[in-house]
Amino acid sequence: MLKTIGIIGLALLSVLYILNPGAGIFELIPDNIPVIGNLDEATAVMILLACLRYFNIDIGNLFKRPTGLK
Repeated sequence: MLKTIGIIGLALLSVLYILNPGAGIFELIPDNIPVIGNLDEATAVMILLACLRYFNIDIGNLFKRPTGLK
């Protein structure tokens, strides 16, 4: 039960970081640094995907092409 609440909290924090309600005021790594500027957002996305997978929600199937259709 406590683990599930922690996973939900982590997912909510990552969604808030991805949505960036502070308009860039709170950034772990500034986006204007070349190459590594977007690593913090990418990490937040990976955390969110891991949290969704914990609850058996796999969004990878949303991007697959249906087989048998042309």
